[in-house]
Amino acid sequence: MIAQTSYDPTIEDAYRKQFIVDNRMCFVELIDTAAQDEYATLQAQWIREGQGFALVYSIASRSTFDRLQVFHQSVRRTKGDPVFMLVGNKLDKAFEREVSKDEGAALGRQFGCEFIETSAKTVHNVERAFTNLVRALRRARYPEPQIPLKEKKKCLIL
Repeated sequence: MIAQTSYDPTIEDAYRKQFIVDNRMCFVELIDTAAQDEYATLQAQWIREGQGFALVYSIASRSTFDRLQVFHQSVRRTKGDPVFMLVGNKLDKAFEREVSKDEGAALGRQFGCEFIETSAKTVHNVERAFTNLVRALRRARYPEPQIPLKEKKKCLIL
């Protein structure tokens, strides 16, 4: 399904994927800043250019989960109300879990976004996370037209 992938570690942790979702081609670029200070100056630019945001934390690291609130607020200050997806990664390290699935789901509800747990190592739910984010972006960009309900006519017999 994935037609193209590239990665340039000299610039940043960037992953580019071109794939098909619902019979339509899409191009996804994921920039992994991992809250790194050396990318702080570029972060605002990436946020301005971004259309959807996957907020990823490690289920085996409470501190990565706790930092999401600040990053979420930063993105909203810059972009308004973009499309988010909350991703609890490292499901393969469930035996080291520090953040429960319920906590992740609750934060997803608080952020008003979908929540999913993945494992990049075993590739569990990774494609689903990308696909669901693309679908959410498309729904936000091209909402389904609301068809007005016709008023039901009543027949009265006397």
